[in-house]
Amino acid sequence: MRQIEFDIHTHTIASGHATTATITDMAKAAVAKDLKLLGISDHGPATVGGGRASYFRSLHLAQKNRLGVEMLYGAEANILDRDGHLDLEDDILATLDYVIASMHRPVISPGTAEENTRAYVGAMKNPHVSILGHCDDVKFPVDYESIVKAAMEYHVLLEINESSLRPDGYRGDTRFNNLMILNLCKHFQYPILLSSDSHGPERVGDFTYSLELLKKTEFPDSLVLNHSAKELNAWIAKSK
Repeated sequence: MRQIEFDIHTHTIASGHATTATITDMAKAAVAKDLKLLGISDHGPATVGGGRASYFRSLHLAQKNRLGVEMLYGAEANILDRDGHLDLEDDILATLDYVIASMHRPVISPGTAEENTRAYVGAMKNPHVSILGHCDDVKFPVDYESIVKAAMEYHVLLEINESSLRPDGYRGDTRFNNLMILNLCKHFQYPILLSSDSHGPERVGDFTYSLELLKKTEFPDSLVLNHSAKELNAWIAKSK
């Protein structure tokens, strides 16, 4: 297994829950894990206590290098409805380095597999969306073949979410769903993203359970984008 160079699904105090960590605290954790790049992706305003629009609007002014770590600033935007509308306006999304689109209760209630799939695909059609967040949640069943094919069509990355896979995770037993994602991406030769979804510095760059699944599926190293910060930046630039 090659070195992991980055983690871009992380949360600070601006997400409004679970941590009091600042961006600098997160950068220190990235240094401790020998990461070259760190992304900050706080929750959008529809999340209780999440970042307000003004916070995301000002992120383009934030430091691009902290403690020797390259920084990217994005958002984990909430999918609001079955058509995939997000809780941040496009003019704000356009200023961010990347955007993760996710479904969270109680922002949106779980639907049928057809409804949830339509919501995710609708979000992926937004040209500012770079990543689909934790679509492994058992409470939001989906058609994974349709999700992967839409991701390929709209140049969106699917993440393997470490927080989902942890024994203390709250999305249910997501192993089967993540195995579906990995096997389909392996079949179509489409890259995936490892995400810690760390709320605070403690788990930045920790992909323990995700790496176990990669080994189980014999998932190719060449399709794990986290091995190259340069490739990530190129991917994001292409999506824009």
